[in-house]
Amino acid sequence: MKRIASIQDISCLGRCSLTVALPVISAMGVECAIVPTAVLSAHTAFPGFVSRDLTDQLPAIAAHWRQQNVHFDALYTGYIASVPQVQQVLDFFDAVKSPDTLLIVDPAMADHGKLYAGFGDDFPAAMARVVARADVALPNITEACLLTGTPYREDVDEGFARTLLQRVAALGVKQVVLTGVSFAPDRLGAMGYDSRTGTYFTAQGRRVPASFHGTGDIFAATVTGGLMRGMTLEQSSALAVEFVLACIDATARDPHAGWYGVEFEKALPLLCRRTQELAKSK
Repeated sequence: MKRIASIQDISCLGRCSLTVALPVISAMGVECAIVPTAVLSAHTAFPGFVSRDLTDQLPAIAAHWRQQNVHFDALYTGYIASVPQVQQVLDFFDAVKSPDTLLIVDPAMADHGKLYAGFGDDFPAAMARVVARADVALPNITEACLLTGTPYREDVDEGFARTLLQRVAALGVKQVVLTGVSFAPDRLGAMGYDSRTGTYFTAQGRRVPASFHGTGDIFAATVTGGLMRGMTLEQSSALAVEFVLACIDATARDPHAGWYGVEFEKALPLLCRRTQELAKSK
């Protein structure tokens, strides 16, 4: 069984970050160790959330794992709590990464044209240092714009999406998947780019006229699990789009879902089945 470590926060209330990554990746048949970067009472869209930064714990965890000679097939980062913590995450990479360890970075810091609560204007430049180390980066449109100093815009055509993908790749990333991409009114999904071959792909699904917290984390976790099960990045992204849509469909009648996140638990059987089908086809 493949083993990964997911480096991101625990939001105690609201489905996102590690409370999404751990069950999704586990359901896909991959062991998921965790490295909490912070503990939040609830995700950052809840007013008045409280947070405990765990930056000082990262070096100790890395040192212990190094002593145990633990091998990780991938390191997957999500929410990083602060600018100082960025260096600790980079040091963590150096401490536990093996030559064959895949680095997957979801630069979880912004959406809808603005940074998450608690981040200052200096944070995107710090996050860009993490993205530069990635084999695979998974930004949304806002994050890609902030990482590359590109003015944000709502109307994203294929040409602009390709430009964003190339600019993120220019930071040093081998493969980039841009999420939240739509080239038709009734379609929504992702577009990918491989900087080594100069090739692109799209993974689109039916657009649902609603917004739910945590779907980006579900997408990133599914892509990570798919890559560990031997799928290509394009296959993993297509599965992630399919699973996110199934999660949204399972949640659509819940008026509180925007706060508490999609009810992904209801769609896990679909994810397990589709993962097995795709893995068997390899």
